[in-house]
Amino acid sequence: MVVARVIVVAVLAALSSVYVLAGAPGAVLVLAAQLLYTFRSRAWQVLAAQAVLVYGVTLGSGASVVLLGFLAGSLLVSRWWAAAPLVVFSAVVIAYARGGDVPRTLDLAVTTVLMTLIVPGLIRLVERVDELHATRPALAAAAVGEERLRIAAELSDGLGRGLAAIIVGVRRAVAVPAGAGEVLGRVVESARRSLAEARTAAAGYRAMSLGPELTTARGLLEAAGIAVEVRAGHAEPLGPAGALLAAVLREAVTDVARRGTARTCVIETAEEGGRVVLCVHDDGRRTAEAGDGLADLAEQVEAAGGELASGLSPRGRHTVRAALPAPDPAADRPAGTGRAGWGLGPGAADVSVWLLAAVLVGFSLKALLAVPQHLLLPAAAMLAVIVVMQLRSVTGRHMAALAVMAVLTFAPVPVFGPVWLGVAGFLAGPVLLAFRPLVAWPLAGLVVAATAALAVRLALPPPAAVNITVSTLVTGLVVYSLLRLAQLAKELAAARESLARSAVVEERLRAARDLHDLLGHSLAAILLKCELARRLPPERARAELADVLAMAERAEHDLRAVSGEHRDLSLAAEADSAGTTLAAAHVRVAAELAHPPLPPEVETALSAVLREAVTNVLRHSPSARHCSIATTAEGDVVRLLVRNDGARAAEARRGSSGLGNLTTRLAALGGRLTTRVAGGWFELEARVPVRASDPAALGGDAHGVGAVARV
Repeated sequence: MVVARVIVVAVLAALSSVYVLAGAPGAVLVLAAQLLYTFRSRAWQVLAAQAVLVYGVTLGSGASVVLLGFLAGSLLVSRWWAAAPLVVFSAVVIAYARGGDVPRTLDLAVTTVLMTLIVPGLIRLVERVDELHATRPALAAAAVGEERLRIAAELSDGLGRGLAAIIVGVRRAVAVPAGAGEVLGRVVESARRSLAEARTAAAGYRAMSLGPELTTARGLLEAAGIAVEVRAGHAEPLGPAGALLAAVLREAVTDVARRGTARTCVIETAEEGGRVVLCVHDDGRRTAEAGDGLADLAEQVEAAGGELASGLSPRGRHTVRAALPAPDPAADRPAGTGRAGWGLGPGAADVSVWLLAAVLVGFSLKALLAVPQHLLLPAAAMLAVIVVMQLRSVTGRHMAALAVMAVLTFAPVPVFGPVWLGVAGFLAGPVLLAFRPLVAWPLAGLVVAATAALAVRLALPPPAAVNITVSTLVTGLVVYSLLRLAQLAKELAAARESLARSAVVEERLRAARDLHDLLGHSLAAILLKCELARRLPPERARAELADVLAMAERAEHDLRAVSGEHRDLSLAAEADSAGTTLAAAHVRVAAELAHPPLPPEVETALSAVLREAVTNVLRHSPSARHCSIATTAEGDVVRLLVRNDGARAAEARRGSSGLGNLTTRLAALGGRLTTRVAGGWFELEARVPVRASDPAALGGDAHGVGAVARV
């Protein structure tokens, strides 16, 4: 990522700037060679050129031997890593040969080792961040693939065997008409059991997420003429909590739509204190009493460790509020994943934290080398506290930790003297991280200015005062950069895992929609046909069984589609199937399909709408005797209208998982689903816009199915 690269450049530039200011302009060339090796090429020629340049600047211009740490660090990430200790040793030899001062040589040795650790750490960290960023789509795809395998195994174990039993039973009934009644009885039981399993599985997959229910709620309220606003602030999946919250939302929204007095409704979700909170506010009620449905749900919510309440807000809006314990994200990871989720081994966040700790410890050791012996113990204790407070900054903004560091930075100066002034750099870094830039940079400048003032107050020579001031600024920038890198790596790792979780949730929702819309419809039709065949004479039953066999084979294809195999649907085929299915229930069907060729995703979505509409006729309108199916193109919008008689007024406001699935499908295409009851007829209308730029969109002739009637 660009941010990570900018931060690494800033760290390396800050480190080399110290030596430029100390009178070694060749450090700029060393920095350029290091950046080339870090970001562009790891070829041995580049490494050899860096070695010549580093030794040339160090020996030729008398620059600090710490510059050799750049070369040693580069060697550590190459195949010649074993040469890195030799480079560090050569730095120690050169430092001692220049002055023969053991304490000074020891200080330079520690600094060189520190540089040797920083450089490869930064290189590896950039690699890790790039790897995390680049593998996010692949990780999501892998998570979806693993989930598809799990779904396929679950469905094949139950529904697959059930469909196989249906096909075998129907073929046996066709082959041996004499015993067809008993065989069909077993087939009916298999179909009924498979349908129940499909609905249970769909409900289970759907219950993991509250998202589809939010979409359904929006569609229901908009259809009732109520302005709705949805503010989703929860993280999926919700697990069992999602099912309960979905039930609360469904009941609350249905109550709002049923009353018909509200003009606006606001639906909010949030995570607060380890709980998922759902709130539904509307302006159409002036009493605080809860409906009977909510009263029943309150007991279930309390049994799950949550709470459900309703009442009037100070602004006079009726509010339903439900809170349930938030699920543990780790509990929903697919099998075989590690502590970091769908990880690839040690994370960039771990590398960055270890790198930060190494740098902080190294700087602390440098400071301790200059502390008088009798003050070593208290100085080490205070520096250890500062290091711990620094590492806490990785997890967020901790003002208490910042206050502790501020006290330990300036309060000990009278005791330790000028030696302690270098600790101010440890404070400048977290200050830059804790506040917004407009506040952070002036505060960091204040820390540097305070250090300069103290240096003057302690009567340090001007060169020493300038050096300590510049070192404070550089140390602050280095610490800030490393802290920011650690935070960035953690944020990226969390986003990467969140993307994989979201992909799995979406796959479960897709499976739930397909189970309900595709397989559920096929099984319901099979059940209806088998019941009809049991009551017919053998001659007529044979034709019905042929339809059942075709439906069962189609159901097997649907099962494979649910397991992840993409399958496009045809509106013409679905209309023909709808006519056959409804005719078995003595419903007369008139179909007129006047839509032009459509993109596959649009036709598949409308076909799913038609399937659900037919299922609703069979389940919710038992007295229906007429049904009409029509498609038209109105500008750049394709319209599907399904009407049936025998409807009850309450059906217009019924919220179901099937309609919710369809609302979600159409919303993904920019479409909309509406339902209404008028004069005893139930109407379901779907509108989907078709991109004019699509070569298949609204082009060519209409299908021209014409009017079809079945009895």
